[in-house]
Amino acid sequence: MTEVFDLLIQGATVVLPSGLAQASVACRSGQIAKIISNGAMLPPARQVIDARGLWLLPGIIDTQVHFREPGNAHKEDLSSGTAAAILGGVTCIFDMPNTQPPITSLGALQAKLDAARGRCRCDYAFFVGATAENAAELAALEQEPGCAGVKVFMGSSTGSLLVADDSALLRVLQNGRRRVAIHAEDDERLQERKPLAEQGKPASHPLWRDTETALRATRRIVALAEQARRPIHVLHVTSAEELEFLKDHKQLVTVEATPQHLTLAAPECYEQLGTRAQMNPPIREARHRAALWHAVQSGVVDIVGSDHAPHTLAEKSLPYPQSPSGMPGVQTLLPLLLEHMHQGQLTLERLVDLCCSGPARVYGIEKKGSILLGFDADFCLVDPAATWTLRDADQATRSGWTPFDGMTVHGRPTMTVLRGQIVMQDGKLVGEARGQPVQFV
Repeated sequence: MTEVFDLLIQGATVVLPSGLAQASVACRSGQIAKIISNGAMLPPARQVIDARGLWLLPGIIDTQVHFREPGNAHKEDLSSGTAAAILGGVTCIFDMPNTQPPITSLGALQAKLDAARGRCRCDYAFFVGATAENAAELAALEQEPGCAGVKVFMGSSTGSLLVADDSALLRVLQNGRRRVAIHAEDDERLQERKPLAEQGKPASHPLWRDTETALRATRRIVALAEQARRPIHVLHVTSAEELEFLKDHKQLVTVEATPQHLTLAAPECYEQLGTRAQMNPPIREARHRAALWHAVQSGVVDIVGSDHAPHTLAEKSLPYPQSPSGMPGVQTLLPLLLEHMHQGQLTLERLVDLCCSGPARVYGIEKKGSILLGFDADFCLVDPAATWTLRDADQATRSGWTPFDGMTVHGRPTMTVLRGQIVMQDGKLVGEARGQPVQFV
């Protein structure tokens, strides 16, 4: 009997773990079932996609988003956030716990998983927030199905989660074994320097939250992680000084950069965008952006994540520093990196490592992040010849804007496939929400 597959993606340039190949990929029951070299006979399939001239990437994994649910659904919710993800080629997200109320208990985690069922368009997992009070419970919480792991805020940011002193941080690190995600800004220094945030001047944001604030926290958490023998992942690293330090501590420490910090630079971004460029940690001067690119190219950076953190334009229009920090980004993560690739700053293989196989490796995600037999059939098809413009009007986020409005980019996600089902085609969502909790090794 002739073997019939559910889906055949035919004739693409496929990004395999071994490199680029001209090939076709056949899927069955939501998984990758066969990879066929060009020239070989193609098997029959119920659905065939002609992908000649296109790149076939694994589905993008964005391991840092803030979808604001529960508590601030006017900014974003799980439905709108995952719609934006799918439109950007993202098939899996990890959502952060600084919601209202925060996700710091089994009951809160379960309530969020219940709220996600049937509403998320991509696959998902949720972080649990660490506090001084729940440290002893974290080892059990991080093993719950659908939990992405533990998130620590060392500095005050959006929400109320904060673990500021070393004794509490050490207790957190000593309870559990999975990699802990870290927002590394030193809260004591933040409080000392808060008067430097000048009324009405968002360009003072990186003066208030300076490089020493980040470096001090990063040095502290790395020392504590080494004491506890606990792997950590330092999020949204922004400074040359941190990167110089972190490159010598890679045994336990992995590193994230964001597209915003790889694309924008101070003071120009504040002059052009005002508070729309305001985020924590801040966008810094061009020398820090150059250091981030060097770290991407030399392997110090393990993941690029969006830190999608939306606020409404009305909220962002408040005078600085009353304006909230954060910007949308899950839908523009891949397009921005494709543009940087077009400019020669990274290869297609490195892009996939940073956004697909890297996240899977760092967090131990099961059967995602690579185009391999038996893995989930999560894909993003990219048209490398497309030139297009990022626009506020095209953003699915409830906040309705992007700091990159008007930017021309090269290379466009044209199709997203989730577990063998087409969920986005030519910029339009397809079908119903079919996201499921992520499985971990």
